[in-house]
Amino acid sequence: MALASGPAKRALTGSGKLGFGGCGAPRRGAYEWGVRSTRKPEPRPLDRVYEIPGLEPITYEGKMHFVPGLARPLFPPWEPGWNNPRFHRSSPIHEQRLYKEQACYVFHQRCRLLEGMKQALWLTKTKLIEGLPKKVLSLVDDPRNHIENQDERVLNIISHARLWHSTDDIPKRETYCPVIMDSLIQLCKSQMFKHPSLARRICAQNYSLSTTWNRESLLLQVRGASGARLSAKDPLPSIASRKEVEATKSHVLETFYPISPTIDLQECHVYDVKDDTGFREGYPYPYPHTLYFLEKANLRSHRFQPDQLRTKMLLFAFGNALAQARLLYGDTAKVLEQPIVVQSVGSDGRVFQFLVLQLNTTDLASSEGIKNLVWMDSDQVLYQHFWCLPVIKKKVVVEPVGPVDFQPETFRKFLALHLHGAV
Repeated sequence: MALASGPAKRALTGSGKLGFGGCGAPRRGAYEWGVRSTRKPEPRPLDRVYEIPGLEPITYEGKMHFVPGLARPLFPPWEPGWNNPRFHRSSPIHEQRLYKEQACYVFHQRCRLLEGMKQALWLTKTKLIEGLPKKVLSLVDDPRNHIENQDERVLNIISHARLWHSTDDIPKRETYCPVIMDSLIQLCKSQMFKHPSLARRICAQNYSLSTTWNRESLLLQVRGASGARLSAKDPLPSIASRKEVEATKSHVLETFYPISPTIDLQECHVYDVKDDTGFREGYPYPYPHTLYFLEKANLRSHRFQPDQLRTKMLLFAFGNALAQARLLYGDTAKVLEQPIVVQSVGSDGRVFQFLVLQLNTTDLASSEGIKNLVWMDSDQVLYQHFWCLPVIKKKVVVEPVGPVDFQPETFRKFLALHLHGAV
């Protein structure tokens, strides 16, 4: 009879080692099967000091070492005597200097409103008009405002951003999107010799904006850094006439009940009620002209949808106009004799959004009375697609490198918004 191995002997000698209902199959540990157990050990019970009225817990504080059976002492937090930013602990919210009982709903650059433009129009008390104003479209159709070899130069800008600027075979969106926008702005600035008033402007980036207003019983605020801002020494002229502004009294703002108007806005109790344009007093270019917004996120989940981008454009254009109006006319809510006009352009490097806002009133608490006006031209495609590598089938180049289905009308609108106020 052959000798049994060690594990086999242990399995056969004791009935307690048999598993599966005692059918003779040995019960082995996890390591004997060659599989590591995934069962985690139970956590060690916490040493707690229970506060019992009239009794003092006995701890091992005086022993200076751990003693089984005695409670764990509680020590006050250690104060090093200086402020270490690595271990900074902010005070409770209700103890902070800017704490207020009334909640403020803040829109910042990463907010995505659920109801999109409908929600933004209600928050800003604005009436939407599809398409660009006639005054801007007249600049688009005028051939005297066109640039020499305009279409060829725009095609070179697209190829430079998506093909020649980067060493990658297929550049990412965060690389080519800012290059396209900056190059188009520089191309518009080349018309300075035709229109000298273009020299009375300057472009600033990463400025910080803050403005607050009341909407019915809500306190709203636009705050934070936005995109680039083209500022001018002279304000943009008003677009809508006084008669058209008075006609907005009959317009009824669209509601989205039962959804709350403040959905997706950040609710906070620590805030400062102030109007800050982002520039110091005496800045030589005080008037906002055009805001430029880029959607350059590489991951699709991080990108703003077109409607969300238009919402962001509207609210930041409204915030700039409201802060400028209060700087000029004071904090009293009233209908403006000279409306504030602010433009905005948004793009992901291929599709452009154009917006023109006219702030007619700073009386925003009630939904009655005169409304603000916004003109929106949505989803203007500059080109459908760009081939960074040629498409070859059966040794024949089917699609060459370059843009597909170029739309020159989109850049004409971009140029018209830049020339608005200078022609």
